[in-house]
Amino acid sequence: MENVRIYEIPVCKMVASKPGMFGDSKLERFDEWFSSFPRTMFPKDFLWFDKEEEKFIWYYIFSGGMEVPEEFDIIDFPGGLYAVATGIDNEGGAEVLMSIKEFIEEKSCFEEDNSRAYLGNIPTPPAAYKAMGYNQMDYYIPVKVTS
Repeated sequence: MENVRIYEIPVCKMVASKPGMFGDSKLERFDEWFSSFPRTMFPKDFLWFDKEEEKFIWYYIFSGGMEVPEEFDIIDFPGGLYAVATGIDNEGGAEVLMSIKEFIEEKSCFEEDNSRAYLGNIPTPPAAYKAMGYNQMDYYIPVKVTS
């Protein structure tokens, strides 16, 4: 059974947090802001680690009419294809990332796209978190179709 899926995030605008670490209030403030919106079937937020800043940045898909606090930026997101698999949040994700990389290697039609960052988000609804006692995390590795 294949446990990696290919997902496309369209070119779009995203609201971006300031670079931060959990516990320094920057990411918590961003979480508080976007968590005030109604839940949708698929998460609209994406967390990634900026290696230059050595901090996390959180994105949320922007839609017209959205009130964005001045402390956040609106950026152009390049979109693209991602190979995605699910693991348990806060368990490192190394095994999940390895399974995605193995999938990319096995499929000669894709290669990792190093021009874009890895992303992650948590699709687990609150009721499922309460029942399981943990969140599931989707890990996204950017890919491109090989020529």
